Amino acid sequence: MRPMSYGQGGPQSQWDPWKPQSQQPWRDSSGPTPDWAALADASETRNKRRRVLFIGGGVVATLAIGTAVAMAVVSANGDDKASGTPSNLPASASLPSESAGSPSFAPTSAPPPLDPQDFISSVQKDTAPLSAETLFPGTQLTMGETVYKKNATADTKQCASVAKGTLVNVLTKNNCTRLLRVTYSKDGVAVTVGVAVFNTEAQATKAKSEADKKGFVSSLAGAGVKTFCNSGVCRTTANSYGRYAYFTTTGFTSGKDVTTKDTKVFQTGDDLAEFTFRQIRRRGEAQASAAANQ
Repeated sequence: MRPMSYGQGGPQSQWDPWKPQSQQPWRDSSGPTPDWAALADASETRNKRRRVLFIGGGVVATLAIGTAVAMAVVSANGDDKASGTPSNLPASASLPSESAGSPSFAPTSAPPPLDPQDFISSVQKDTAPLSAETLFPGTQLTMGETVYKKNATADTKQCASVAKGTLVNVLTKNNCTRLLRVTYSKDGVAVTVGVAVFNTEAQATKAKSEADKKGFVSSLAGAGVKTFCNSGVCRTTANSYGRYAYFTTTGFTSGKDVTTKDTKVFQTGDDLAEFTFRQIRRRGEAQASAAANQ
C-alpha cells in the first residue's frame, strides 16, 4: 500500500447513518461527495436486522413462558398423583352422592332370650325325660366342701301315698301327678327330697303356699340308710319353681330329735333344697337352649 498524501489527512471516520448530521465526522467540502444511495441501502439492511432480532427475541420469550406454564401443569399433575387423586375424574355433577350408594337397613333388635322358667312352668312345654335319676344323677353330691352320699330313690304317681299329715290333702287337691324322692346322707344325718310334679306353675305355687309344719314328705330309707323321721322331731321345708314343688325332710338316722342347735341338720336340708332348685332350673335351661337352636 502506498503512503497517504498529506492532502488526504490520515484515516477518515466512516459515515454512520444512525447518527444525526451534527455528529457525523466533518469532511472537507473539497473532498469527494458521499454515495447517498449506498448509505440508504446500508441503513435499510440494519433496520431489517433489528426487526428480525426483535421478533426472534419475542418468540424465545413466548416459548419460555409456554415452557413455564407446561412445567407448572406437569408439576400440578404430579402433586395430584402424589396425593392419590386420580386425574381422570368425571365432572362433579356426575359423581354420585355418598348417601346414594349406601345401603339402608330397617332398625332391628335381637330377639329376647328364651326364659328357662317358661319351659318348666307348663306340661305342654316341659317335655324332656324326667326321672329321679335324671334329676339327681350320680352316686354322690358335693356342695361347697361337703360331700353327700346318694342313697335310695323312688318314683310314684300316687303322690298322697308318700306324704304325711296335712301334705296329703295339699297334694291331692292341687292335682299332683307325680312325686319323685331321693335320700342323701352324711355323718348320721339323712335328708329325703320329694319333688311333686303338677301340670301348671299355679298349682305348684299353691301347693307350696298351703304346706305347713304338720305335713311333710315321707322319709325314704334304703341303700345304706335305715328308717328315720318316722317319729320324733325332724326339720321340714317347702318351696316351688315352675310346675314343681319340692320338700325336704331331714333328721338323725339314730332317731334323735332335731333342735335349733343342730346346725348340721339345717345345713344338710338347705344344701339339698338348693341343689334341687338348681337341677330344676338346669332342666329348663336345657330345653330353652334346644328350642333356640331349632
